[in-house]
Amino acid sequence: MGSALHGWGFTLNTFARMYASKFKIEHSKMLLKLWGDNFFNAKKNKWQTESDVEGENEQLPRGFCALVLDPIIKLANAVLNGKKEVYEPIIKKINCELKGDELDLLGKNLLRKVMQKWINASEALLEMMILHLPSPRTAQKYRTLYLYEGPMDDECAKGMIECNPNGPLMMFISKLIPTGDGGRFYAFGRIFSGTVSVSKKVRILGPNFKVGKNEDLYEKNVQRVVLMMGRKAEDVSDVPCGNTCALVGVDQCILKQGTITDNSQGSTIKCMKYSVSPVVRVAIRPKKPEDLPKLVEGLKKMSQSDPLVQVISTETEQIICGCGELHIEICLKDLVDDYSGIEIVKSDPVVPYKETVSALSSQTCLSKSPNKHNRLYMVAEPLHEDLTKEIEDGTVKLSDDVKLTARKLIDVYEWDQHDSRKVWCFGPENTGPNLVVDQTKAVQYLTEIKDSIESAFQWVTKEGVIAEEQMRGCRFNILDVELHADAVHRGNKIFLLINLLTY
Repeated sequence: MGSALHGWGFTLNTFARMYASKFKIEHSKMLLKLWGDNFFNAKKNKWQTESDVEGENEQLPRGFCALVLDPIIKLANAVLNGKKEVYEPIIKKINCELKGDELDLLGKNLLRKVMQKWINASEALLEMMILHLPSPRTAQKYRTLYLYEGPMDDECAKGMIECNPNGPLMMFISKLIPTGDGGRFYAFGRIFSGTVSVSKKVRILGPNFKVGKNEDLYEKNVQRVVLMMGRKAEDVSDVPCGNTCALVGVDQCILKQGTITDNSQGSTIKCMKYSVSPVVRVAIRPKKPEDLPKLVEGLKKMSQSDPLVQVISTETEQIICGCGELHIEICLKDLVDDYSGIEIVKSDPVVPYKETVSALSSQTCLSKSPNKHNRLYMVAEPLHEDLTKEIEDGTVKLSDDVKLTARKLIDVYEWDQHDSRKVWCFGPENTGPNLVVDQTKAVQYLTEIKDSIESAFQWVTKEGVIAEEQMRGCRFNILDVELHADAVHRGNKIFLLINLLTY
């Protein structure tokens, strides 16, 4: 508990150590007294579990309130109200010594300095990390099972489980930190296996990488390896697994997150999920039209540095999506001060809608190809809300085993056995909470148009037909497809799927 703004914080251990000698109680017992229904009766000099005082119409405050909160509140109020006769004895009592210019501080500045000297947040945080976070060698034995997206019997998985510094390099980049000049980024992350060193040639795997394909795959040499020491960056020659560090020279290949490896068969480490999503939007434009290229370049850098920011570019405006008005405000300040250096004009923040279907289509929808020789029949229906949430949370994924996914859809959501094995894709971006299900029977040449239908589906679910907002919780069933026997008339054109979805 504490204040991140003013840099102070404490745990129960902090105050248990202070009071253990005063109450002449062991530290472990004092720790228990400071939480829950424990009340200190000063008149009888004893602890009790009831707030009532015998023979008196009085209620005792809980131990936590009396011994932890009240002293902090009393000190804060006295300093902010300028009552020296109250706060000066307290400052001496807590052994907080002010020196030099600190003696001239008043109000909030004095309170911040006193609280940081008395109960510093860094000490409380470090204590919690030491006591409660497992070591990498211990944690990776069980975390690898759900972090690594490849098979658990390959070299990379074994190296991660053992936290082996001599194994294949496996590093997850979680954040891009801008350098001092703002032009490049440190790729900051954690090493799960192997050792990263200067000039090492590595493979950079993006979130969309698949083993055996070259999509979202890059190869680069590590120019520098850096330890992030608070505000400073210290260059080192190499860093073994179990540590965090930053790499220089790979930022141009990583958008927000990625995996670094030197093994040709290595798979990706699962991307981080956040409890919030970018739902607040602000449209911006440069105050001077000639500054538009600088704004676009600045937006690209800002999007790289913040994993929760989403940038949408249109012909007339640039849209920034953030997690709240405060988050948007910070992003715009960074954009102006650090990334672009230009003046901008912004709109009022708005929250977007999601588009969906509320019931099964009342009619079968028909769409024809431009040459009128191919036809597609489809209906739409809503997905179960629990299934929609599971897809959004990543519990149900297209990459999962087909048999396991089918069994879950049949048992939990009462899907038809044939439909459960014929899910073509999720959307938008192959991960969204919308599905295309193939319900056709004995249709020739269907595989030839599958990619076209999936592409159209991704496009439409990303920009719905009502307000051009993302779709959510929709299931589209392909009932029948009529394709021309001649390949020339079939072609490889995207069907006008949007006409079907409009219904």
